[in-house]
This record gives sequence, C-alpha cells and structure tokens, in this order.
Amino acid sequence: MFGMSENELGKKWDRCLADGAIKLGTGLGLGIVFSVLFFKRHTWPISFGSGTGLGMAYANCQNDLRSHYFLHRVEKQEQ
Repeated sequence: MFGMSENELGKKWDRCLADGAIKLGTGLGLGIVFSVLFFKRHTWPISFGSGTGLGMAYANCQNDLRSHYFLHRVEKQEQ
C-alpha cells in the first residue's frame, strides 16, 4: 500500500537506462569531436564527456526514483 508498484518502478528504471544511454552516447560523441578538432587527439575529452553524461544521467535517475517520496504541497495566497 505504501510502496511503489512494480510496474511504476519498472517504468522508472526503463527511463533511467534510456536516459543513461542517451547521455553517455552524447557525452562520448561530443568528447570525440572535441578531441579530434580542438585537443590534438588526446583522450581526456572523451573521458570527461562520458563521465559528465553518466553523472547527469545518475542525478536524473536519482531524482526520478526519489520523486515518489516528495510531498507536493500547494499553499493558498492570502488576498
């Protein structure tokens, strides 16, 4: 009753994995482009881009999984 249903949890994990794949791929791609064009084929831009993408995906996933526990409150404005 108080826990998250299995289907909802499964959907959240699916969103997390899809978001992680997209952000990792984007970070990797941008890292490769910056490495080739601006940094004379060093590998650190690739690592930095991949790490940044994974970090962003982790933060989004953490917020998504914890969103069930947040209490949303609407306050009335006094007139």
